[in-house]
Amino acid sequence: MIVILQKFVATLIGSLLLGIGVNGFLVPNHLIDGGIIGIALILHYYFEVQIGMTMFILSLPICMLSSVFYKGYFFNSLQGLLISSLFIDLLSPISSQFDVSSLEGALIGGVLIGVGVALMLRYETSTGGTDLLAKVISKTTSVNIAIVIILIDGLIVLAGFALFDLERFLCSCLAIVIIDLITSLMVKKIE
Repeated sequence: MIVILQKFVATLIGSLLLGIGVNGFLVPNHLIDGGIIGIALILHYYFEVQIGMTMFILSLPICMLSSVFYKGYFFNSLQGLLISSLFIDLLSPISSQFDVSSLEGALIGGVLIGVGVALMLRYETSTGGTDLLAKVISKTTSVNIAIVIILIDGLIVLAGFALFDLERFLCSCLAIVIIDLITSLMVKKIE
């Protein structure tokens, strides 16, 4: 029972940090993250769709696929996906509360998102999406999860290269590197 409570609290705190990082620091500067959140951010910038709802819709097939390999990850990640999607959409009004440069947004947003994602991964949950896909790939190939995440994130940010100016592209790359480094450091400590 205590483990379930710890996992739930980690998911809540991780989702809160994720929602603040995305809405408070990435969105105001039109920066992207990697993975499904990055795709949802790109869609948000161009079509004004809700980031959390888009993330949920895009992540659902990956969650379903993961259930074939790891049922425990599926249920934990479904919970993490629901809560983090909800927090991202509920916290969208804070995007007008912070006035920071693109560089500051990348640094602060990267730290908040990295800690949030790592906290959830430490308790065997995630935001679904590519975090879950990376976890499955990492477990089946023994490749460090951070390396897998960097590769997936790199593909997403390269897709964004054609859509953004050089400053936003470089700051998005910086945010992703920070997110991935923090995730790697925090998750590695328990493995």
